[in-house]
Amino acid sequence: MEHYLDLHLLPDPEFSSAQLMSALFAKLHRALVAQPDVHIGISLPQARAGQRSTDEQPGTQPYLGQHLRLHGQADALAALMAQPWLSGMRDHVHLSAITPAPANAPHRLVRRVQADSNPERLRRRLCKRHTLSEEEARQRIPNRTARYLELPYVQLRSQSTGQHFLLFIDQGANLPEPCQGGFNRYGLSQGGSVPWF
Repeated sequence: MEHYLDLHLLPDPEFSSAQLMSALFAKLHRALVAQPDVHIGISLPQARAGQRSTDEQPGTQPYLGQHLRLHGQADALAALMAQPWLSGMRDHVHLSAITPAPANAPHRLVRRVQADSNPERLRRRLCKRHTLSEEEARQRIPNRTARYLELPYVQLRSQSTGQHFLLFIDQGANLPEPCQGGFNRYGLSQGGSVPWF
């Protein structure tokens, strides 16, 4: 992860930055699937988690930002950018040059987080696996078990099922040392860290 390049979304009167970032993310995912030996990690320097409101403070919404940073070796980034994966997005994105990452930058794990936020789905699964009635499943899994995330996310569509889903992203805390490991086809950590700057 010695090099990086930045993609900044340009303002667009027709599309929100969240819509454009989701489209950019989907295109990046397809490009990474098409090039399995290219190892690229991502970070979202402007992203921030939301906060639930309290009696004293109003809540804030998670924010994805308008800046996607790709991390990798210079040749891996060049190979990715040699592909036409940005077609249709060039008018919406300002692209930087491939640049060496700061040597003394801290590292972070940028990873996917999933939550069991739908008790009804969990109940259906429990009924199917353990042949329980709906009432028994409702007693075992009450509505209060739902877990909601206050993390930034992109909205994507599954290529296999066609269903829309939210991909929540946690950028973790600064690490004392870089972590060696891989990245999935979304550019998210499977043990590997990226420089944070």
